Amino acid sequence: MSKILVIDDQRSIRKTLKEILEYEGNEVVLAENGPEGLQFIDEDKFDIILCDIKMPEMDGIEVLQKIVEKGLDIPVIMISGHGNIDTAVDAIKKGAYDFIEKPLDLNRLLVTIRNAIEKKDLVTETKVLRKKISKSLDMIGQSPAIMAVKEMIDKVAPTDARVMITGSNGTGKELVARWLHDKSNRADQPFVEVNCAAIPSELIESELFGHEKGAFTSAIKQRKGKFEQAHGGTIFLDEIGDMSLTAQAKVLRALQENVISRVGSDRDIKVDVRVLAATNKNLQEEIKKGLFREDLYHRLSVILIHVPALDERKEDIPLLTEHFNKIICEELAVPLRTFDASAIEALQSIKWTGNIREFRNVIERLIILCSNEITAKEVKAYAAPVW
Repeated sequence: MSKILVIDDQRSIRKTLKEILEYEGNEVVLAENGPEGLQFIDEDKFDIILCDIKMPEMDGIEVLQKIVEKGLDIPVIMISGHGNIDTAVDAIKKGAYDFIEKPLDLNRLLVTIRNAIEKKDLVTETKVLRKKISKSLDMIGQSPAIMAVKEMIDKVAPTDARVMITGSNGTGKELVARWLHDKSNRADQPFVEVNCAAIPSELIESELFGHEKGAFTSAIKQRKGKFEQAHGGTIFLDEIGDMSLTAQAKVLRALQENVISRVGSDRDIKVDVRVLAATNKNLQEEIKKGLFREDLYHRLSVILIHVPALDERKEDIPLLTEHFNKIICEELAVPLRTFDASAIEALQSIKWTGNIREFRNVIERLIILCSNEITAKEVKAYAAPVW
């Protein structure tokens, strides 16, 4: 059920709308002028506002502007018996969701209200999701090792310098890449991630650079690659140490000339992307083995950021425990757990071969399997550590 405010100086219109909208299962509040409507808005929450444009004391456009100034994310549908295209355009420009002329087409009105509510719900869900994602992407820790990484990010992010991120599996290399993008001048542009280890070698070129229709058997239509998708933003080449030498040569050309060509095409396409790369391998050793191009390594490693293993920053475990405890309990809709001092000490005693990824999984396991207060006994029973 939606709560709808109707602001209209014509009593018959208000009555008709109330009957129809209540019949559809909505709660309806009526206001006979702008000031009264704004008072209701200050006192209560509404999902939709229907507002007449021509009213004494304060017209609908003024009401609309007041709503916008209040920063309220409420769809406002303007209605008028004296409407024209200019009036409609003016209302939409000033923040109205839609404009409907009198006499009202009730079917259109109900469809518009339904669409506006669906859009409002989608916006709300998106905000909640972004908030959750933002929380999950926090870089938690105050240890010297992690503070050095944060300081490096702050220095490097505003530039377009290419960055090579190194570290063991599960340390948070992707998180560093996202922070570099979010703190950059490209933050409002795409962030495109490519897991080079997950793509078969025969498909990596198509994935990165796209292909033309008919370039190979399954190429039934033209497809843009990741470099084109990231135009204006950032491309993150994760696990680049697993990329084939052929693909490495094409990436090198893209970095040298800022152009790519789709598979099956000779046409050059100019791209503007910032390239971040990550690997858990020792690329110097890979270069000696002939598995990684030295010239590509030097192109990518303008800045080197090493993400420390969890075992190198165990003083951050209390903060990480608190962080994941809040996030996981919220996701599972269970009461917040308490980790006593002995539990924290036990967690700090574990050799974390899987780093932050393993640590988060252990915290989730403890939250699911244990009671409200978690002690060293539970950690030893369920964390499966290497003592």
